[in-house]
Amino acid sequence: MSRGLWFVAGAGAGVYAMVRGRRAAEALSADGLRDRAGALALGARLFRDEVAQGRAEVQDELRERLSAAGPRQIQAAPDHPDTPPPTAGQEGSS
Repeated sequence: MSRGLWFVAGAGAGVYAMVRGRRAAEALSADGLRDRAGALALGARLFRDEVAQGRAEVQDELRERLSAAGPRQIQAAPDHPDTPPPTAGQEGSS
């Protein structure tokens, strides 16, 4: 039983090493390096597009918030507490 177990373990380790060796050789070949560089460029492009899309969404959201608030009108405090604040038609007519 022990010899059979060691034989299977050794065969499995040999197959694993052979597969890993082939993958490493393919990755370090000219085609493999070109493929990896292309994948890196694609990933960078996708990341750049995601960042640009997120920035545009945040800008749109900020514009919506600012437009919903509307322009604020500042009213001067009255000189006397009994006088009402000026309306749009009465400004500067003193």
